Amino acid sequence: MRLLRPAALPLALSLCLLSPFALAQQTNEAGASQPQSQNTQPTQTLPTINVKGKQPYDWRKYVKAKLKHQMPEVSGTEITVTKKTTVTHLDMQPTVIGNNLQELFARSPGVLVSQQPTPTQFNLSYRGLGNPQESEYVLVMQDGIPLESDWIGFPTLYAMPLSQSISEIQLIRGGSSLLYGPEPAPVINMVSKRPKPGTPLSMSTAQVFGGHGLYSTYNVLEGSAGKWTFRADAGYVRSDGTRQNAQSQNRQADLYVEYRPNDKQYSWLDIHAIGASSGDAGRMSYPQWRVNPRATPTPWNRDWVDRYQLVLGHQQEWGDGWLFIGKLWAGYQAQDSRAANGPSAPDLAPQPPPSNTTLQSEQYRTEGVDLRVRKKWGHGNAFTAGVVAFHGNDPWRQWTDTNLDVDRYDRSGVPRLRQKRQSDYYSVFAENVFRLPHEIHIVPSIRLEKERVSVDESVRPPFLSRPLINQSVSRTVPLFGLGIGNDFGAGNETYFNVSKGWRPVRYLDIGSPFANVLQSYAPNPQTAISWEAGVHGVPLTGLYYDVSVFWIDFKNRIEAQHINATDVIEVNSGDTRNRGFEGQINYDFFAPTALAARGEHLESFFSLSLLNARFTRSIIPGQVGKIPAYAPRYLAKAGITWRVEQKYKASLTAVSSAAQYWQDSNQPFGSGVAYIPARIPAYTVVDFASDWQLTPWLKLLAGVSNLSDRQYYNRVWMTGLEPAYGRTWYAGFQLKM
Repeated sequence: MRLLRPAALPLALSLCLLSPFALAQQTNEAGASQPQSQNTQPTQTLPTINVKGKQPYDWRKYVKAKLKHQMPEVSGTEITVTKKTTVTHLDMQPTVIGNNLQELFARSPGVLVSQQPTPTQFNLSYRGLGNPQESEYVLVMQDGIPLESDWIGFPTLYAMPLSQSISEIQLIRGGSSLLYGPEPAPVINMVSKRPKPGTPLSMSTAQVFGGHGLYSTYNVLEGSAGKWTFRADAGYVRSDGTRQNAQSQNRQADLYVEYRPNDKQYSWLDIHAIGASSGDAGRMSYPQWRVNPRATPTPWNRDWVDRYQLVLGHQQEWGDGWLFIGKLWAGYQAQDSRAANGPSAPDLAPQPPPSNTTLQSEQYRTEGVDLRVRKKWGHGNAFTAGVVAFHGNDPWRQWTDTNLDVDRYDRSGVPRLRQKRQSDYYSVFAENVFRLPHEIHIVPSIRLEKERVSVDESVRPPFLSRPLINQSVSRTVPLFGLGIGNDFGAGNETYFNVSKGWRPVRYLDIGSPFANVLQSYAPNPQTAISWEAGVHGVPLTGLYYDVSVFWIDFKNRIEAQHINATDVIEVNSGDTRNRGFEGQINYDFFAPTALAARGEHLESFFSLSLLNARFTRSIIPGQVGKIPAYAPRYLAKAGITWRVEQKYKASLTAVSSAAQYWQDSNQPFGSGVAYIPARIPAYTVVDFASDWQLTPWLKLLAGVSNLSDRQYYNRVWMTGLEPAYGRTWYAGFQLKM
């Protein structure tokens, strides 16, 4: 489109005002003075004017293509522009069976899965920021609400929704703490499946069988009637595992009810219930794993988890660009275990059973509220603000019992530990995206956080002589962030983000129940300053790319300082620098062809994370310069999916990780038959999964995990290593009515 320059406007207006009537009048006046045939008046030639203009950037043209891979720039009441985001739409890949996390996060760049083949602990980490044990350094959410046991005091992940109930996985990096709160980065938000208004009544059932005694069923009833919409599901997964005492069961039920009186508002009720139980076959030494990777050092141990959550929500558009979203939730999680020590020096010879076991009960009663507003103003600008409040009441108890198979609810043993624990958290925050000329956008952010945790102990372990713990700590943490971006070319965008994140002070930080020394002061929160700059876009039909470089300064890491041969205290003495490159590329080979119009796609993806992480400060002698635990030099993920809409889905995916240290000391542990190497070896795992829509009502499901039957492990603790699954298969069907 050509636009007039300001200098040409007066001339253009005068030409427009020169009507045909005025031209005729000029001609008649000339004719009255002399004959028309003798009209010799010279013709005046006006100077040529070239009018140039610039067509505005039509960002809407590329939104649909980008949203296959990233979040909207303003997602409801949340601003994600200038933050690096990745979205995995699970309906665009084959069904993930049995909560295989390696497959579930295969399209999430940089997310490291530390394999545990039982469904009572889930171990994720990112960019070398902390040990993946129970995902303590990653904020995992479902529909924007934390899945952790206690968001502040004990941020561990012991329950995970079945993948069949999830529609998409959102991965948010820099600025994630400014959106949601504690944990340095990233946020992994799982969005539940919800029917749209007007959905006809339908029901489906999936029945799947597989290796190692796998059986999985997932059943759904959903529909709508007038202003009401609902969805109910129930799932069950069981497996014998690959070792003795590795059998597991996982149960889930969900209910979603929505009332929508008009197209401007709706309210909803969400109920989630998860139950899991599994044997704990125990960890083993490296020599034992080499000889027999199916050994079972602890045939008596067992874990149980029950989690229930109720959510009330309301969303309303107030007009003039205002949007309100509010959530109120309450949860209860019972987390129990029965643990007897395995042999202190495991070898191939039979070991006598231990004389007693420890029965443990942890309960988490939590409630919270999240209120947010968004105001769209000007041309593409948006302002968001909100408040969050959270409370946790989390008693912890232990008993010693001589019965190695003591029941979960038996309380006849000798009390070993009893603590009352409570956490409180409050936050206020605001962000704004300013749209400037030349397609530049700036996002300043601010958030003020306050936490309080307390521990009141009434029974301590009998082998300790210290006083009972009765401590509390309160911390206030301000967070700031700034994002800058620019749209350029055809569907490309640069982004830069610098933001602060933090990890809260936990119950175990203010008083370790198994140490014989009480600290006179509690450590401060661990903080992270993240810098990230990158570019992403859809320059060609079917092509999406996102590449960035990052630098993270992780400050005040809590370290164990030895004050004598047996006792330690925790101090903020560690700093690390984590920097690197993260890139992904997705390409649909059929997108530029007529096959895409018929619903056929051949989609490939590849992501690569390169990481250089080092300790830059530490009170531990010789620690500076070492590599933090679980910080592999590279983590690569790749795959290809053939998808024909309403017919076929078939995927081949691979995950490859470099070798990595499992503890910050970079040193091996133990010796002889109890030896554990310093590094976890590199590994590559390939999975295959497929769906075949045989008829509109019948779908066939089949797949093979770990195609090459790679014998590996990537989860290690001082008590030993835990073998990952070898090759396993599944096959089944889904009926829909």
